[in-house]
Order: sequence, then C-alpha cells, then structure tokens
Amino acid sequence: MNDNTPTYRLLDSGHGRKLEQVGPYRLVRPASQALWPPSHPAGFWETAEAHYQRGPSGSGNWHRKKHDLPAMWTLTYCGLSLRVKLTDFGHLGFFPEHGPHWQWLREQIAVARRPVRVLNAFAYTGSGTLAAAAGGAQVVHLDAAEGIVAWARENAQLAGLADARIRWIVEDVSKFLSREVRRGNRYDAIILDPPSFGRGPKGEVWKLTHDLPPLLDLCRQVLSDSPLAVVLSTHTPGITPLVLENMLAAVVGLDRSQLCSMEMFIPQCDGPHGLPSGALVRWRNDTY
Repeated sequence: MNDNTPTYRLLDSGHGRKLEQVGPYRLVRPASQALWPPSHPAGFWETAEAHYQRGPSGSGNWHRKKHDLPAMWTLTYCGLSLRVKLTDFGHLGFFPEHGPHWQWLREQIAVARRPVRVLNAFAYTGSGTLAAAAGGAQVVHLDAAEGIVAWARENAQLAGLADARIRWIVEDVSKFLSREVRRGNRYDAIILDPPSFGRGPKGEVWKLTHDLPPLLDLCRQVLSDSPLAVVLSTHTPGITPLVLENMLAAVVGLDRSQLCSMEMFIPQCDGPHGLPSGALVRWRNDTY
C-alpha cells in the first residue's frame, strides 16, 4: 500500500503526538496517552503536510506546511467512503478507532435476517449510521449540531446511501428520547458515543458523568422486546471499559454474559505501538 492510497493509517505515535496517513496527506495531531518515544526518527515526522497544535483553552490551530492542502478530501476506511475536513478542534470527521465496531454492527444486522431499526445518538458525521444502513437497517441519525448532521448527509451521498432509510434529526438527545418513550417508539439496536461535555441546539448542557445514567435509562425504555445490539463508547478520561460494562448491565439491564468491553485503540502500521483511544462496551443478543 503506498501513501497515495485513499485510506487511513497510523504511522507512528509518541511524545504526546500521533502521525497519521489520512488519504494522500500526512498529519500530526495530539495524542495525550502516547507517552512512549516514537518508533521513527524526527525526519519521518517532518514529512507531514500539516500539524495541529492545541492551545490552553482546548481549541487550537492547524499549521500547514503545504499551503495548497485542500479544505476537505475523501478517503475510504473500513468499507466506508468519508469526507475529511481539518476542524478547528483538531478533528477530521471520523474516529478511526471506531472502524472495527462499524463492521461488527453491520454483521449483527446481517445475521438477524429481519427488519432492524437502529438509533444512532451523538451520531457525529454518520459513520455508524452508514454502516447500519449499508447492512439494510432503518436508521435514526440523531445529533444536536446542525452542521455536523449536514456533514453526515454529505457522507451518505458520497457512499451512495442518499436514498437509504435514514431519518436525519437535529435535536438534544435526551429530549428526543424522552419523547420517543412517550410515543412508544422502539429500536432494535442503539449506538451511543457521547462526548465528555457538550451543548444542545438550545444551549442544553451535557456532562457525561452526570447525564449518562439517566440517558441510559431512557435507552432501556426505547429498546424493543427483541433487541439486537447496543454499542456504547466514550473518549472521556477516567471512564474505563469496566465502568461502561457496569452501567449497561445495571441501568439498561442487559445480560452481563452477552457484554464485551474493551479499550479502543488504533493499531500502528508496521510498528509496535497501538494507540489507546477510549473505552467501549458492546452487547449482542446471542439468540441470533
């Protein structure tokens, strides 16, 4: 695979940074848990076209070595075509550590061999939505940021899924789920990737450590009588896989024997260092 292949690879990490091949471009971004020394010399890192430097307030700036670096471009990763943008917060529009779990969800939908209704909450730019839709599911894509949902719809168009059964909703997640409970709407699978902190479209404040338990209770109430799968992930420091497993078992009431929790990570291409990238727990109905 050469550097012009339009996909994603982690080339190296260390000293609090990661070097990534993102389609045809190399980028350097912060990676707070990469406390080890890099595998490659400084000259290898200097081949990056841009690097992101975060300021004390949490936001930062991109420093471009290549001045004609485009505002956005396209890559294919884990079977999905995605639009990449260099955001003000250093994000790219997808989280590569989620890739294997997109594929896992698509497999669960295929194995079910029945109509499946999926809720993707905090759905960001739609990678999980597109994986579920490509597997044949009907999906509700829910995010509080209008611009992010528009980006997700661009990804659906790019993936040839513009006409898939996807309902796009811009709304506060907890408010939407409360109404779904009252309306009696149910879902066979739920995807949740909540932020540590956020604000809804009307200024609603979200703090994971305070708001996740009641949100999970709402998820319990909208799960169908024959649920298929639940995926819960977070990048919040201090929230471990076991914390998420305990919450799904206790709050949602899912069978612990069918739960699988893990540390998300990005494997390094041709190198020894997998990069820790958050916590995840998956539940599946083993009767399928």
